[in-house]
Amino acid sequence: MKTQTKKVDINHSMSIGGDSPLLIIAGPCVIESEDFTIHMAEKLVSLTEKLKLSFVFKSSFDKANRSSIHGYRGPGLEEGLLILEKVKKQFNVPILTDIHCVDQAQPAAEVADILQIPAFLCRQTDLILSAAQTGKPVAVKKGQFMAPWDMKNVIEKIESCGSSQILLTERGVSFGYNRLIVDMTSLPIMRSFGYPVIFDTTHSVQLPGGEGHRTGGVREMIPTLTKAAISVGIDGLFLETHDTPHSAKSDATNCLDFTHFEKLIKDAVNLNRFCNEEMGL
Repeated sequence: MKTQTKKVDINHSMSIGGDSPLLIIAGPCVIESEDFTIHMAEKLVSLTEKLKLSFVFKSSFDKANRSSIHGYRGPGLEEGLLILEKVKKQFNVPILTDIHCVDQAQPAAEVADILQIPAFLCRQTDLILSAAQTGKPVAVKKGQFMAPWDMKNVIEKIESCGSSQILLTERGVSFGYNRLIVDMTSLPIMRSFGYPVIFDTTHSVQLPGGEGHRTGGVREMIPTLTKAAISVGIDGLFLETHDTPHSAKSDATNCLDFTHFEKLIKDAVNLNRFCNEEMGL
């Protein structure tokens, strides 16, 4: 039987965990421009509203962990948050974005509904505490170098601030050089800690640094891993998507082509409903 997780409120009308519906978190990896970000938000909001899904828009104002010094990082904190604020107001949609240093936590919390801690930074105590102290839900990605049970220490750090607004995210674990694999048992292990668990399917198909100057990926495996994660039980699904992946400025090889987004989401929601109703998950 699937562990019942705590319900975490994202805003006054949306939650994740408990008896909440499967949460969809999606958007382009990085803010490429204001026009492009609004364009992608409009497409995603329109589709998720049509499908009656709980949806959070995700994009990053800075990608601080590029493979190369020449990799595009984004518009930065100030401009990026202004763009995300426009998306939030125009489409009335919750926002998730990641932070990389303590000084970014409070400014980001003034716009974002969920603050995300990147996988490589999931053991940075001061960063985690600064995010928790904003009072916003904190989504922590499990590092590629960590076991699922190690995330109990991350939970304790956030709880030490009096917060129970905690989300854990699986995004694969390092398996030799330039390779990630997903141990599906990590999902029920992390859910057993009582907090909602999200599966980040598009980052899980990365080949980190696999192209020398940038990260590679095998996006054809996205549907397979998505359905596998749904079948063992998750509370949310994280997908980075782009309508012209070949030209994406970040994660071009592993983001989901938007032309395939609707079918995959429909399949995921239907499978999740089947598991909940027929298999006791």
